Amino acid sequence: MKKVSFLLLFMILNVFSRAEEGMLIPTLLGAFESDMKAMGMKISAEDIYDANNASIKDAIMHFGGGCTSEIISDKGLLLTNHHCGFSQIYSHTTVENNLAKYGFWAKNLPEELKNPGLTATRMVRIEDVTAQVLEGTEELSDSEKGQKMMTNIALLKANAIDGTLFEAEIKPFDFGNSYFLLVKETFRDIRLVGTPPKTVGKFGGDTDNWVWPRHTGDFSVFRIYADQDNQPADYNENNKPYTPIHHLPISLKSREVDEFTMVFGFPGTTNQHTISTELDFIINKMRPSQIKMRDLSLSVINAAMKKSEATEIMYASKQARIANAWKKWIGQIDGLKRGNAIKKKVDYEDSYTSEASTKEEWNTEFGEVVSDLRALSTKYNMSDFTYNMYVEFVFVGPEMFKRARALNDLMTLYNEGETEKLTKAIEEEKSSLSGFYDQYDINIDKDIFLLQSEYYTKVVDSKFLPASLLNNDLSELNTEIYEESFLVNQEAYLKVLNNFNKYAKKKVSKDPGYKLFVELDNVFNDYLLNDLRAYYGTRNQLMKPYVKGKYEMYPEAKHWANANSTLRVTYGKLEGSKPSDGMMYTPHTTLDGVIEKYNTGHEDFDLLPRMVELHKAKNYGEYAQDGELWVCFTGSNHTTGGNSGSPVINGEGHLIGVNFDRSWESTMSDYMFDASRCRNISVDIRYVLWMIDIYGEAPHLVEEMTIVR
Repeated sequence: MKKVSFLLLFMILNVFSRAEEGMLIPTLLGAFESDMKAMGMKISAEDIYDANNASIKDAIMHFGGGCTSEIISDKGLLLTNHHCGFSQIYSHTTVENNLAKYGFWAKNLPEELKNPGLTATRMVRIEDVTAQVLEGTEELSDSEKGQKMMTNIALLKANAIDGTLFEAEIKPFDFGNSYFLLVKETFRDIRLVGTPPKTVGKFGGDTDNWVWPRHTGDFSVFRIYADQDNQPADYNENNKPYTPIHHLPISLKSREVDEFTMVFGFPGTTNQHTISTELDFIINKMRPSQIKMRDLSLSVINAAMKKSEATEIMYASKQARIANAWKKWIGQIDGLKRGNAIKKKVDYEDSYTSEASTKEEWNTEFGEVVSDLRALSTKYNMSDFTYNMYVEFVFVGPEMFKRARALNDLMTLYNEGETEKLTKAIEEEKSSLSGFYDQYDINIDKDIFLLQSEYYTKVVDSKFLPASLLNNDLSELNTEIYEESFLVNQEAYLKVLNNFNKYAKKKVSKDPGYKLFVELDNVFNDYLLNDLRAYYGTRNQLMKPYVKGKYEMYPEAKHWANANSTLRVTYGKLEGSKPSDGMMYTPHTTLDGVIEKYNTGHEDFDLLPRMVELHKAKNYGEYAQDGELWVCFTGSNHTTGGNSGSPVINGEGHLIGVNFDRSWESTMSDYMFDASRCRNISVDIRYVLWMIDIYGEAPHLVEEMTIVR
């Protein structure tokens, strides 16, 4: 019998004793069904995913392309997170009609609010098409192989949706070791039905974000509309509520510690295979600088929002987007350091290389891949750092750059002589201006620019800095841009667009804001792009055999593909955790804790009077458990961004919660999952129903649902 290393033995035993890690492709659930049933699941794998019959997967929707939602009635009622519906909620919010502050519940269908551009997508079926994608490529060169694969993919997609209104895409998994066909149905008329007040949906604010114990009612309610044939359609007053193939029954039964939980959704991105040298760089160099860039912008935005209700409404959605990753990264660094992630990575990689040496064919294919990946990241880490700083500055920082990017697209069409396309693009840009400038404060943007440009020039190597940042007093450059650039003034910019052919010849290129953007863009294209292509391209090429080696050399281990915004299942238990010595987290919180935080007087824990009154009266209806109203609970499910809004489903296939976050200790799980520490956070469905029924006085919505008592 071949000797098994202690590290490998530990890894295998750990996998089977703590089976919560992994984001599983639903078509592969059969291999894990017995494990799931041992943990308390009473339904079958086919009840979860069945391509030919109604199953739970038909109630799971990709919400807006970035979150998850679930259908909870036979009239297309859709449940997701408050933060997933945040931009839609605020698009309907004004100072005079402050839906975000006070909440909103449509009393009937005509009162439900349309949301142009919002979509909800159902996964029709998932199919492993690896063999078909690679068919006929065995003896071809790399370029010929790529072309043949593109041809195969195009044919597979066309055949998959022939005669239907569906869409299809084929995505690589495990860095191209496998390919899956995804057939989808996208609904385009999604209306806002209701939202709790922000004192509930965002209770705890940045203070509690990524933290346990949590008391946030992070949910909102929408509805899918379809045409008279129950098919996806653009918004139309004559559209009807969608009749779904399946909707989730809702359980009001008492929860139990260690009961089975399953999260079903569309996780965005994980990086479980990241090599040790790259992770070291991320922890100690890149993340701290990204955090600092966001520190600077948040310091300006947060101060301005406190001074004005109008500014708070204007910047709430932007602030939330910036702050979410900012605080996540802080916890991520801490978790990875506490979990000794670098050493664990190094030990695993060394064991991998050692294992590869035990067979000639393994050594040939996998023996050098770890050293090659380490050398590659060491060579290109600083290029990657510069790129990420560029993204923080130009894409996340001052909003002036957003208009500069749009203008640059127009200038490209102008210089290429694309007259017809240019005319259309100018009209599209003009139509977007009011939406942008109505939510824009030049003074906020000016202050962010100065703070970020000062830091950017300190941390980025001078060879990657454009002349405008190197050769100017940054305070003077700041004044010049925000006093002279037409990009920061709607009227001036509109004048340029209305006379574009005239101004494109000279005025545009002299604009100080646009000039700086072009310089930054040129630096990216001239000095960074080739390095990034070499780095990312070679890394992906090396990752393919590296991951393949994991499957071949460790066949008994539990393997799963990195999250890539496709439908996945993760399972675990409703349980607390012990994140550090002397600290024990209970698995749920209650309304009592909401009031306790409110009584501290902290601004992030504000409440409207009605919440206090209902708590004092203990008016919980049928939604309490042993006299307490549960608010949130934690589980050992492996989740990430994109799982926001995902249903938490019990062993009987019933909805018990809505996933919305992870604990701070868990943000490390994008790179390394630790089942003893990592916990997902969900709002209890009974709190959701209590907010709708009793707090929100909208019992007609609960009456739509299938309730299991």
